[in-house]
Amino acid sequence: MARADPLASYNAKRDFALTPEPAGKVEKGAGHRFIVQKHDATRLHYDFRLEADGVLKSWAVTRGPSANPDDKRLAVRTEDHPMAYAQFEGVIPKGEYGGGTVMLWDSGSWAPVEGKSAKDIEKGHLHFVLDGERMKGEWLLVRMKPRPGEKRENWLLRKVKDAEAGGSDDLTGRHLTSVLTGRTMAEIASDEGGEQSLEGAKGAAFAKKMKAAAAHNKKVARPKAKARPAKPPKFRPLQLATLVDAVPAGNGWMHEIKFDGYRAEIAAAGREVHVYTRNGLDWTDKFAPLVRHLAALDLPPCLIDGEIVAYGKDGNPDFSSLQAVLKRGHGAQDEQTELRFFAFDLLEEGGRSLANLGNLERKERLEALLRDASPPIAVADHMIGAGETLYRAMCRAGQEGIISKRADAAYSGRRTKNWVKVKCTRRQEFIIVGWKPSSTKQRPFSSLLLAQREGDELVYKGNVGTGFDTKAMAELAKQFARRERKSAPLAVDKAAARHVRWLKPDLVAEIAFAEFTASGSVRHASFLGLRHDKEAKDVTPETPQAAPAPESEIVISNRERVIFPEAKATKGDLADYYAAVAPVMLPHMARRPVSLVRCPQGRAKKCFFQKHDAGSFGDHVHHVPIREKDGGHEDYLYVEDAEGILACVQMGTIEFHGWDSHVDTLEAPDRMVFDLDPDEGLDFANVKKAAADLRRQLADIGLVSFAMLSGGKGIHVVVPLEPGHSWEKHKDFSKRFAEALSLAEPDRYVATMSKAKRKGKIFIDYLRNQRGSTAIMPYSARAREGAPVAAPIGWDALADIASPGRWTIGDAEELLTRAASAELKGWGFAKQVLPDF
Repeated sequence: MARADPLASYNAKRDFALTPEPAGKVEKGAGHRFIVQKHDATRLHYDFRLEADGVLKSWAVTRGPSANPDDKRLAVRTEDHPMAYAQFEGVIPKGEYGGGTVMLWDSGSWAPVEGKSAKDIEKGHLHFVLDGERMKGEWLLVRMKPRPGEKRENWLLRKVKDAEAGGSDDLTGRHLTSVLTGRTMAEIASDEGGEQSLEGAKGAAFAKKMKAAAAHNKKVARPKAKARPAKPPKFRPLQLATLVDAVPAGNGWMHEIKFDGYRAEIAAAGREVHVYTRNGLDWTDKFAPLVRHLAALDLPPCLIDGEIVAYGKDGNPDFSSLQAVLKRGHGAQDEQTELRFFAFDLLEEGGRSLANLGNLERKERLEALLRDASPPIAVADHMIGAGETLYRAMCRAGQEGIISKRADAAYSGRRTKNWVKVKCTRRQEFIIVGWKPSSTKQRPFSSLLLAQREGDELVYKGNVGTGFDTKAMAELAKQFARRERKSAPLAVDKAAARHVRWLKPDLVAEIAFAEFTASGSVRHASFLGLRHDKEAKDVTPETPQAAPAPESEIVISNRERVIFPEAKATKGDLADYYAAVAPVMLPHMARRPVSLVRCPQGRAKKCFFQKHDAGSFGDHVHHVPIREKDGGHEDYLYVEDAEGILACVQMGTIEFHGWDSHVDTLEAPDRMVFDLDPDEGLDFANVKKAAADLRRQLADIGLVSFAMLSGGKGIHVVVPLEPGHSWEKHKDFSKRFAEALSLAEPDRYVATMSKAKRKGKIFIDYLRNQRGSTAIMPYSARAREGAPVAAPIGWDALADIASPGRWTIGDAEELLTRAASAELKGWGFAKQVLPDF
């Protein structure tokens, strides 16, 4: 009996005289290809296809794949597709089956996990590994039990928790171009007659504008690459941490793991990558495997601070293991090499220094820059507040300790108390000044003499005789042979100097020890390894200093005054809220001109806007002169730290509204905000649907956007941008975009403030995108009933939100926890330019 054609259904549904899709034929082979196609048909979805039995087994994933293991995405089984479909990208004509724009969104290879096979598809449970440009690691496809009368075959697509797992919005929300051609959906539609994919004549105006945008984008394809200079940035001095005796308290600090490895500064521009040590030595060749991974990311010109580590047998970063890797070598075929790079700071990006920005803002920009990275490249996690909890966890796990950083502090390139380190065990660098012979033939020495620099002198610090394996001792013996000297390089008593062979004092060793004795010598010392990345002249004693005390706080008077009568929340409650969320608020608001909503007697009394100040706010609130329309100049307000925020609260401020530009680049806007303002009577579900529409249309022209609950009536759709265009272009783009949407769907949207025309519709407020206009800042409280706040929200999480005032000033700790979650990593930051429209 002849076997049924697996592509009969595919061919029967299509008229190949009308559709550009390839005709179906089975192609036998042992390939393991997978593709994902973004398909804007009746409803936007993602077609997930796996090669098996000479065809592409296919599922329509309604919301697209998610790298978050908690997300179970509905995947509806569809007809098998021919292998030739793996290269298809274009527009299926309207009226044909699946009519709409198709983008090749991801491509790569797949393989079932060990012990499984492609035949498991028919069993309804496939466990497999993907190696694509965007989807990686282990995944599951599981068939759901059908409901009575249900004809379609429903499956669930889910990411398995592994090193490639991430947040829910890191795939479809940030990857907006084709892996085949680099085009956006609008560019693809433009090439093939994009007006077909829009509904009816009322969409023609919108389609025309979208095609214009697509045409422009083709001319300036990949503007990031065009602007990239030939060389990566130069090395710059690293910020160093001060050793302290306790974890600093308060939410003004962010805390990270202190990795046990080599500090490294990565200078990158596209395929050219350099690795520098803490002293500026070029060690690119020593870390070749990491360099290859970094080069593959094709980064814009940037300077990244981080740590290179190797893991020990206990699963922790281990300095001795790192030493072993470097001694062994690390060529392309060295399977034992297991180096990782944990990035924790971003000093430059795209030719712009970020050093003056706060620690947390730089970290958020780093998250956005490395969003496509995967092991062995990763961004170091952090916590806001709760540093003592992290410290205890690290000590229990046998790790070195933590680094604590003031969230709003700039990068200084020297040792300060804005970065402090708290160690679980004592370990420091020492200079090897001599060695004592061993009576055992197998040991070339019995112990090493140690010293540190105190001023201009070398000071003896005792001996170390443990921690050496055979290889380490042999390596050290070779180093000693080249450094022999007759006289002691330092003053030492006769007993300690007996039988010592003296050395040139330029070898630096990392030593763990229990404590210093009364005479200043190390007790119970153990050798960890040589520090080739540190110079002997810099080796000085590290004495733990007192942990930084909280900075002098702004005094909040009348803390008991009720500001929000319905919530019975006081001025003190409001101040405490802002003190808590300042670290996550400042990355979005610091150094932007702000207008304040001041309500000195409470939100229910007289409130007013204020954007100028004659000095009554104090030294923590700053001023920038800005040219007005009449040609004169006025001093506008801005803040750059938590004290500035609290100084405004002390003066009765409830709300903070910010410009679309920073005080350093006033005439170059760097974000665009669309405020979705519903007419009375429309429920929040309408607003959420409108936000999704805006996101989709912005994505079609290659712009990543983010959602924020306004705390008022609607949602703000925020589009971060690279500065470089004028206010005129900024306003014109937002106006045309809003008008295009209202023309496409006049029953739902309006782009005019006219009350009469807004009845039953959503006003797409673009007017916040002109010079001098402002929009509510993320995490700002609102002068509204119940004390709501403006809160960033992930696109997936937005579906479950019932109100734009979901969070209030009483939810500070929850907001801080959310800010550090996978959902909001890099929220509000994306390196993209404004296209013409």
